[in-house]
Amino acid sequence: MKHSRLTALIFIALFLGIVVGHFAPDFAVRMKPFAEIFLRMVKMIIAPLLFSTLVVGIAGHGDAKRLGKIGLKTIIYFEVVTTLALIIGLTMGNIFKPGVGFVSGTSQHAIEMQAAGLIAASQAHTSIGAMVTDIFPTSIVDAMAKGNLLQIVVFSIFFALAICAVGKKAQPVLDILNSVSQIMFKFTEYVMYFAPLGIFGAIAATVGANGLSVLKNYCKIIGALYTALAVFVVLVLFIVCKIVRISFRNLLRALQEPALLAFTTASSEAAFPKAMEIMERFGVPKNIVGFVMPTGYTFNLDGSTLYLAMAVLFSSQIVGIHLDLNQQIIIMLALMLTSKGVAGVPRVSLIVLAGTLASFDIPILGVAILLGIDQILDMGRTTVNLIGNCVATVVIARWEKVFDYDKMKEFVAQSKAESIGADIERFRHEHERH
Repeated sequence: MKHSRLTALIFIALFLGIVVGHFAPDFAVRMKPFAEIFLRMVKMIIAPLLFSTLVVGIAGHGDAKRLGKIGLKTIIYFEVVTTLALIIGLTMGNIFKPGVGFVSGTSQHAIEMQAAGLIAASQAHTSIGAMVTDIFPTSIVDAMAKGNLLQIVVFSIFFALAICAVGKKAQPVLDILNSVSQIMFKFTEYVMYFAPLGIFGAIAATVGANGLSVLKNYCKIIGALYTALAVFVVLVLFIVCKIVRISFRNLLRALQEPALLAFTTASSEAAFPKAMEIMERFGVPKNIVGFVMPTGYTFNLDGSTLYLAMAVLFSSQIVGIHLDLNQQIIIMLALMLTSKGVAGVPRVSLIVLAGTLASFDIPILGVAILLGIDQILDMGRTTVNLIGNCVATVVIARWEKVFDYDKMKEFVAQSKAESIGADIERFRHEHERH
């Protein structure tokens, strides 16, 4: 209910922002500080959230002896699928070019963007060597103060590996960081309560500065992302299910309820318990579901990863920065790191996007623009995150040769019977009413 109310408020804020931006453009432009304040609140979450969740995610599952083959196979699968998601995201970003021509070249807003873009273009990384050198922090305090996501990730990985090496003596530190991560999840939830106000300011200022014509460009962004997500589902998830000889259609039918919950709330966590229960009933052993699903929400957010690739290109395109193939490969490698350790909660991709842009000295103005429609974008990518992790449990179970086909057939038959029964009951009620 809490998620539903917030979603409703976000859509109301989106509508009011468009109305105010159109009928009172001067006033709407002055609403921009609301968006900037919200973005500042998002940025202050970056360092503690990423550090605590990434360390807990790695150290909590990082004992290779305990994880054995399942852990290794899971990580290999996650990395392959994540790489494919990034490639599809970058490809679609180059095909659709959602940021090109987003704002009018005569508006003051556009002038500010172009000026920021010229400055950033001179500072952007130009080689893999420069990026690799820069990701190693001289001070973690400095990295956190600047919000340099890559440096925080590198420090977190080494810190987590050290915890694994020390063993039981480091358990109190891991417990503290686990508590910090839980606190930061709640902290993030509190910050997201301000999302409607931030979205109102972002959309009102954007429409006020550029007119209603900007909505056409918003539709272009939404269409590009949902097309990319559909391509990923068909070219990756569907083919993966074919390879392991599992009916993708039956899997989608089984996941109807949690997928709908994930779509409407834009929160993977909201659908997480139900999805785990269904995958066990679908034929995946409990121990694999219990390991792969939670790990997936740290290392395998396919929809969010794909979106981040497109969003980075969008953010560079709107400020006039041209990223060549070499730079895009660097960004893809960076996103393979920065997209890890992020909780499946609403709007969290904005946090990663802001940090990644900062790491490459690209202005975060794109974040402010995407903020206005992030709820709509988040609904699609969160649903793909959920489906992707459920497919992963099936793949690992088949890889380990422990998938229960009889259980799957029983579950599918039961689901069909319940669906037919519901249709008959609905028909009976309609017949009695008439």
